[in-house]
Amino acid sequence: MKANAELHELGQSLWLDNITRTMLDDGTLARYIDELSVTGLTSNPTIFDKAISGGDAYDEQIAEQAPRGGSAEEIFFELAIADLRRATDLFAPVHERTDGVDGFCSLEVSPKLADDTATTIEQAARLHGQAERDNLFIKIPGTPAGLPAIEETIFAGVPVNVTLLFSAEHYLAAADAYMKGIERRIEAGLDANVASVASIFLSRWDVAVADEISDQLRDRLGVAVGAHAYVAYRELLDSQRQQRLLNEGARPQRLLFASTGTKDPDASDVLYIEGLAAPFTVNTMPENTLNAFADHGQVGEPLSTDRGAAERALAEFGAAGIDLDALAARLQEEGKQKFVDSWNELLKTIESQLGAGA
Repeated sequence: MKANAELHELGQSLWLDNITRTMLDDGTLARYIDELSVTGLTSNPTIFDKAISGGDAYDEQIAEQAPRGGSAEEIFFELAIADLRRATDLFAPVHERTDGVDGFCSLEVSPKLADDTATTIEQAARLHGQAERDNLFIKIPGTPAGLPAIEETIFAGVPVNVTLLFSAEHYLAAADAYMKGIERRIEAGLDANVASVASIFLSRWDVAVADEISDQLRDRLGVAVGAHAYVAYRELLDSQRQQRLLNEGARPQRLLFASTGTKDPDASDVLYIEGLAAPFTVNTMPENTLNAFADHGQVGEPLSTDRGAAERALAEFGAAGIDLDALAARLQEEGKQKFVDSWNELLKTIESQLGAGA
């Protein structure tokens, strides 16, 4: 049995952090589903920028859209939704078999809306309606402005992938927004079952502190942050608040481990997969990480729920002079900007292709 299948049997969902039209056309994604236990998929502006600028797979659809006079942003969403409809259809059997727990793909609202609550709410509803797929998450950042948008979007019945979380505290804020939306649905007599995941980014932690810590601590912070968030997640699952929601037909928002491609060439290429095995969670991984884990990954003991152990692991970095709260805030801000930068590059690529076809 491949390690991917073992991890799936442990109870963790393996999602692919990538999408291209080529992998849809040549059967690569279907093969990952059949052979590597992939049960979902995530996307972001950087992924689509690479996909659209990296070949000619999208040229024909861009040319078809050009005479209609839409903006580059409108054309992008047409391209992305076309891909994600095909991907969600591939995952539809998983979604049906798990009764809506798994088998999701994700589409992100414009990163430029990270500080705009009202427009995020509007765009999330419009994109989900445009896609016409139940197993599509709309990604909304867990920023201060994003949190009320998450609550309102969940209340509207739109599945949400909360992105750009970097700590247990960020996760708990996102979970609170999700639960508020569900509580409002229950109060209004609406169906309490609206799916969501909360995505905590990991590898960027280790990149951020690489030059500030000893070799003994190198490449350990990302896993430590993930383990700490997992303890908070499990404690919330056991809380009275969550139990009341379960009794009303709600389902928990699942914790998702993101940014799991190893950045340090001297570290294991499956560092964040082996170190974060945990039931009832998701690990979304880049294509090369997915294949590396299938080739030589090993599934060990699942993550501990021992709060003391998780806090001691983080305390080592505090003792080394790392202000974890300040760094989490900085990473979220940097993450916002990176997605905006990728978004701008993406729109420039589409605009240049529109100009070339004029």
